Amino acid sequence: MKRVIKFINTADTRTGDWALLALRLVLAFGFYEPSVKKFGNINGASEWLGNLGFPLPKLAVLLAGTFEFAGFFLLMLGLLTRYITIPLMLIMIIVILTVHWGNGFAAANNGFEIPFYYLVMLFVIFSKGPGKYSIDEAVVAKIQK
Repeated sequence: MKRVIKFINTADTRTGDWALLALRLVLAFGFYEPSVKKFGNINGASEWLGNLGFPLPKLAVLLAGTFEFAGFFLLMLGLLTRYITIPLMLIMIIVILTVHWGNGFAAANNGFEIPFYYLVMLFVIFSKGPGKYSIDEAVVAKIQK
């Protein structure tokens, strides 16, 4: 029984980097479609943001779309990982407060559930880093040699 407990309690040493890779990939693909939709209809997205009361809605769409698209590639590769999580977390906070907050938590009601999950996942990656299966880690490893 002690072996089983030790095996379970040390899972992070065997799976931690794989978990960070999986988290990065899930997030990367989560940002792909919203960025493509923004760039596919900049005027429509700008009009929608303008109706929500955003100042400079076209600029907001371009900035959000650019960071989301960059997030797709950088998270997938594990490149500049901690840096890209910062604007993406800020975008999630803005989206939660301006678009979803009034609808409550549940995603089924257009609540803030999904962007909140993304915010938490981004925070984990910001805190823990990209893991060893990343370009960031390969570069750091070479620098430290």
